[in-house]
Amino acid sequence: MTRILDRYIFREIATAWLGVTMVLLLILLTNQFARVLGDVAKGKLPKDAAFDVIGLSAVQYLTILVPIGLFLAVMLALGRLYRDSELPAMMACRVGPSGIYRPLSWLMLPLVLGVAWLSIEGGPLAMTNVDRIGAEARRQADLASIEPGQFTVLGPDSAVVYGQGVTPQGQMEKVFMQRQVDDGFIEVVISEIGEMVESDDPDVRLLVLRDGRRYEGVPGTTEFRVIEFVEHGVPYRLPSLKTSEPRPRAMAFLDLMRSDEPEHIAEFQWRLGIPLSTIILAILAVPLSKSRPRAGRYGRLTIGLLVFIIYLNMMSAAKAWIEQSTISPALGMWWVHGGMLLFALGLLAVQNGYHKRMFR
Repeated sequence: MTRILDRYIFREIATAWLGVTMVLLLILLTNQFARVLGDVAKGKLPKDAAFDVIGLSAVQYLTILVPIGLFLAVMLALGRLYRDSELPAMMACRVGPSGIYRPLSWLMLPLVLGVAWLSIEGGPLAMTNVDRIGAEARRQADLASIEPGQFTVLGPDSAVVYGQGVTPQGQMEKVFMQRQVDDGFIEVVISEIGEMVESDDPDVRLLVLRDGRRYEGVPGTTEFRVIEFVEHGVPYRLPSLKTSEPRPRAMAFLDLMRSDEPEHIAEFQWRLGIPLSTIILAILAVPLSKSRPRAGRYGRLTIGLLVFIIYLNMMSAAKAWIEQSTISPALGMWWVHGGMLLFALGLLAVQNGYHKRMFR
């Protein structure tokens, strides 16, 4: 009999978790898909990298969606069982909290392990790959990324290029280009045709302009030089693929653990806090979902969402305080998790009458 009830409760929670997580993930990926399509249309991302970015974004989203999905799934599943008087009937047959937490642990433990990997390794690795794809896309930008009739900024030197049109061969017609060579020294080039070619330096690309004029000088003065040319190559440096130092969110877990920087300590505790919060939210969802028969499946969901928002905001605030050295790293974010765990255990004790037995 116990195994039948365990399988029944497990199936209800697992089905609800899968549905909630998939719906939330679909909503977030729909918004991400629109942003990625916009970047592809503007030439910020290559077309073949769009689905890679969306897939990597899904890995990052799951880090947060798995805990909230499990929390909502427990509340929805148990809320339905309370509404249909199934859980009160089980409790009348001496099914206590252990009869709920036992099948819940079958789902919770693998999810905690999965979200721990996502938080510690998978999410930061996905973020690093997204940054790499963006950097490679910026390096591969050419005349095809320039929209006719619009001003476009190319390269880290912020050269402004305008073309009246782009031919099917990749050549730009009626070209205007402006760039700042030195402090206050401006170069303006006007030509009939322009095209992008490679150079001997892999970090430098040439914009070759033909049949035009080049104006050099300092704005506001009469010191200008005008040069007519048949062919003129303008070099611009490509964005570097190397970063001086990765962001804390993209750093390796071992590097965070060895660092004494407040930002790194805050990120280290945040990553450990995600799987820990998954366990605490699963424990908390059981007493929060308790309601009267026929009270409605979603009656306690508003309270649950409020508690989750408070918990998440407290974690974010504690992380910010660690980064600003407002609180000790030893206290860090642990007081938030400890407080929520005590709240969950206290609520569970009150609902099941444990506090009365202690004071008899």
